[in-house]
Amino acid sequence: MEIKTMEAAVEALLFAMGEAIPVGDIAQVLEMNIEDTRTLIRHMMTQYEAENRGIQIIELEDAFQMCTKQEMYDYLIKMTHRPKKHTLTDTILETLSIIAYKQPVTRAEIEKIRGVNSDKAINRLIEYNLVCEAGRLDAPGKPILFGTTEEFLRAFGVRTPEELPVMNPEKMEEFKIEAEEEIDLGIEEDS
Repeated sequence: MEIKTMEAAVEALLFAMGEAIPVGDIAQVLEMNIEDTRTLIRHMMTQYEAENRGIQIIELEDAFQMCTKQEMYDYLIKMTHRPKKHTLTDTILETLSIIAYKQPVTRAEIEKIRGVNSDKAINRLIEYNLVCEAGRLDAPGKPILFGTTEEFLRAFGVRTPEELPVMNPEKMEEFKIEAEEEIDLGIEEDS
């Protein structure tokens, strides 16, 4: 199969499926090996960027997806007349951060870290498709484990959760000292 035909096939697959497709599945359909398929798609990504198209192909973990370029969102909003903008409050962002960095994590673990009930924040994150059920913990009651979604990766511009920024160790130590001081103050006030 010639390259233009393979590129057209990839384009058709990504467009028709509308979601991320594992590179192995694409390779199987094209009857190519995975590395050659990955190279082909990355070449297409470069072409799309060079031609400044309204769509792009993005790589998420070990999969590819076709989507609209962010710069084109205003045109889409004008067409639909219904802008859809999710508001992430501090509470929701805090909960999302805990899930992103500790995943898979249970509701109880999230609430232990936050110190308050997190049902509303978790439900909102699920509604926004930033968080999903990632299985169940093998413990009494089989609590639900939460993790981030592909939508989270797209929204925050990372391919994998491992690409999330690492907190500065000095800042982490400062937070730890502040938390210990707060605990000490609480104990002294109780006495």
